[in-house]
Amino acid sequence: MKVVIIGAGMGGMSAAIALRQIGIETAVYERVTENKPVGAAISVWSNGVKCLNYLGLQEETAELGGIVETMSYIDAHTGETMCRFSMQPLIDEVGQRPYPIARAELQSMLMQAYGMDAINFGMKMVSVADGPDAATATFADGTTVTADVIIGADGASSITREYVLGTPVTRRYAGYVNFNGLVDTDDAIGPATEWTTYVGEGKRVSVMPVAGGRFYFFFDVVELEGVPYERGTAREVLRSHFAGWAPGVQTLIDKLDPQTTNRVEILDLDPFHTWVKGRVAVLGDAAHNTTPDIGQGGCSAMEDAIELQWAFKDHPGDVHAALAAYQSARTERAGELVLRARKRCDVTHAKDPQATAQWYDELRKEDGTNVIRGIVGNILGGPLTPAR
Repeated sequence: MKVVIIGAGMGGMSAAIALRQIGIETAVYERVTENKPVGAAISVWSNGVKCLNYLGLQEETAELGGIVETMSYIDAHTGETMCRFSMQPLIDEVGQRPYPIARAELQSMLMQAYGMDAINFGMKMVSVADGPDAATATFADGTTVTADVIIGADGASSITREYVLGTPVTRRYAGYVNFNGLVDTDDAIGPATEWTTYVGEGKRVSVMPVAGGRFYFFFDVVELEGVPYERGTAREVLRSHFAGWAPGVQTLIDKLDPQTTNRVEILDLDPFHTWVKGRVAVLGDAAHNTTPDIGQGGCSAMEDAIELQWAFKDHPGDVHAALAAYQSARTERAGELVLRARKRCDVTHAKDPQATAQWYDELRKEDGTNVIRGIVGNILGGPLTPAR
C-alpha cells in the first residue's frame, strides 16, 4: 500500500511517521521550498506530547520543550498577580508534562525523524481526485502522483477539503489578531519557568518558556479584519494598543524584534463531519481549523495521525474501511475542540464584556483548580488520553 501525504506540517509529518511505523509506504509533498513555519511556537499539551512519544520522539520532544512549573494571571494595568498556581496537579492527573516548543524546531524534529531527503519540497498541489483503483494529485508543474490513498494535510486553505466536501467553505474571522515571536527570558516580564498572562480590556499578553532560555510571547489585539500592517512596525502598533499596561508588558515590547514578530489574523472553521471521499481524506487544519485559544490545534492534528495509523492497523488492505474508521474516530472530538476554543476566545476577547469582567473576577479568587480542570478537559478524549 502507498499513501501520499500533501503537506509537511505537524499533522502531515506525524501521519507520515505513524503510517511508516506500520510498514506503509509513504510519500510527502510540500508546496514551500524550505521549512518556514507560521508562528513562533506552539503549546504542545500532554495529549500532543503523548502522540510524539508514541511516534518514538520522547527524548527529542523533552529536549525542545520549555519547563512550565507554574501559571499566573496578572492584572493588565496594576501589574498585580490575580492568581498563581502549580502545574503539577495537571501533570499528576494526565501523566505527562506539557511542553511549549518553538515551532520551527518542532517542525524540523519531525522532518528529520522522517528524513528530510524523503520530502518533496516545492510541490504545490493544484487538484486531487479519487479513482476506482487509486487517487491522483496534480501539481503546479504539471506532474501527477497516484496512490492507494491521498491524505490532505494541506492546511487551513486546503484544496483537499474543497474536493472532499464538493464545495469551498469560508473561514470565520475570530475577531482578533495575534502578534507572536521569541525573546530571551527576563524576570522583568515573568519568571523563567512560568506561563504568565496579562489580561485586561478583552486583550491579553502572554509569555511561556521554550528551550534555550527563551520565552514564546504573544499579544492578542481585538481589531477588524484586514487592517493594513507593515512588517517591522510591531513595536509601534503594540505600544499604542497596550499603552498604560503593566511594566512587564512594556519591557516585552521593548525587547521584541519587530522584524521577526509575526502578525496573524485568527480564523476558524465551523466543524464538519465529512473528512473522506473515496480514497481521499483530510487531516489537521484542513479538517479542523481552530483558533489557538486552548492550544489544541497542533495536538489535534497529532491525534489525527495516531487514529489514522490505528485505522489502517485495524483494516489492513481495506482502504475504504480504514478511512471510514478514521473519520468515525476523529470528527466529533476534533469538532468539539474547535467549539471549545471558540467559546474560550469569546470570553478572553470580550465578545460579551460582562462575561469577561466576570472571568477577571473569578481569576482573582482562583487557586488553579478551575483552570486546570478546563485544561484537563481539553487533554482527555484523544486516542492516547482517553476520557475517564
